[in-house]
Parts: sequence; structure tokens; C-alpha cells
Amino acid sequence: MVLDTLFFGRGSPNVSRLLIVDDDVEILSLLKQFFVQHAYEVDLATHGEAMWAMIEKNRPDIIILDLMLPGEGGLSLCQKLRARTDIAIVMLTAMGELSDRIVGLELGADDYLTKPFDPRELLARLRAVQRRAGEKSPGLEPSRPIITFADWHLDITCRELRSPEGVMIPLSAGEFDLLRVFLEHPQRILTREQLIDLARGQGHDAYDRSIDVQVSRLRRKIEPDSKRPDLIRTVRNGGYMFCAKVTRS
Repeated sequence: MVLDTLFFGRGSPNVSRLLIVDDDVEILSLLKQFFVQHAYEVDLATHGEAMWAMIEKNRPDIIILDLMLPGEGGLSLCQKLRARTDIAIVMLTAMGELSDRIVGLELGADDYLTKPFDPRELLARLRAVQRRAGEKSPGLEPSRPIITFADWHLDITCRELRSPEGVMIPLSAGEFDLLRVFLEHPQRILTREQLIDLARGQGHDAYDRSIDVQVSRLRRKIEPDSKRPDLIRTVRNGGYMFCAKVTRS
């Protein structure tokens, strides 16, 4: 079996490492050239086995993952990636079905893009995901780094969420941003459009259901009973409201 991977550059703390996983070698070649021109260090893989080998060799900052792959599919790989790592994931799919994109988000992808696409849009998506994963968003950063709600603790600087029992709860970049928005606007009804703008930035091409998926994932992590949520309540014909008391320390 051939390990279809390529490595460019010697590594730098100021350069992002990108792993592209797609079985279309033409797309890999085009994306490689495009992202190297935009100062990324690029690794390539055409299937899941090569992806894991490359992650072990050169851990990427972000992964572009195609949905349709030989052998193990992209959705399964996405689920395993999210369970084992906090690497940001952008999924590619040639399918137009809304359900496929929803499943990808439910499994932990940070964003998605449907083929065919403009590489410049993919670059913009990657940069947005990276900003959400590693930078502070203007207007959302609290004056003090620890936010507490219902005995939960969110460390903004380290991007760490701890349960009342002190257990570290992993959050994807999207889940972290959404939780932070709720904590910055407690006891206030936020529409889906407002949540998208606050968490992802104005002009982001998202659909309402994506926010519903992220809320559902977040509820499963912080609610005692996600089917009867007390912290994040659905407001009929309105949106969502974070109901817990929020303090900063």
C-alpha cells in the first residue's frame, strides 16, 4: 500500500501546518500548490490510514477532510479525530444533501464546504476556523479569564472547560465559541442569526440548522439531562437563551 503523503518546509512557529485528505490526486495537487503559495506547510493523504500516519509524524493545525474516501469514510474519520484530538476540521463533500453536512457537524467538524468550490473560499474558511480556535474575538473577551456557571468553569485563555467534578470536557472550536457567546449574553434571547454572527462573524455562509446542531452537541456536554435542558433553553419562535447565573473571576 502506498502512503500518499508529501511534506513541504521545515516547520516554523509562525506557519500553520495543513493536512489535506482526499482521494482525488488532481484536487490534492491543486490545493497543495494553492496553500503553499499562501504560506502553509502542507501534508497530503489519500485515505484514512495515510492520514493517521501523517498526524503521528507531523501533527497538523487543521485538517481538510473529504467525505467520500476509499475504505473508511470521512464521517467515521471525523468522529474518531474529534474523540482523540482537538485538531480543527473542515469537511469537503460533493453531496448537496443537508443531512450529510448536519451529520458532519454533529460528529465534530468545525466547518464544511461543498464541491465544487473556489480555493479562495476554502482559504477564508480555514482562516476563520483558525481564528476561532486560537485567537480572541473582539467584543467577546471578558475582562477576567475564568467564567463560572452552575459550578462549571471555562478558562478563556486556555480554552478549557471543567465540570463541577473537575473533569476536563473537550470542546471543538465551534462549541467553544458558541458557549462563550452564551456566557457573554446570559438571560438574553439570541436568535440563530445573532448566534451565527457573534460566534462566527458577520457574513458567514451558515444555515440555521448548523447552530441547532452545535447547541445540541453543547447541551450533551453541559446539561444534566440534554433532553430537558435547564442551562440552554429553546425559546419558541425566538432562538435560545442561556439561563444560568454567570460570574467571572
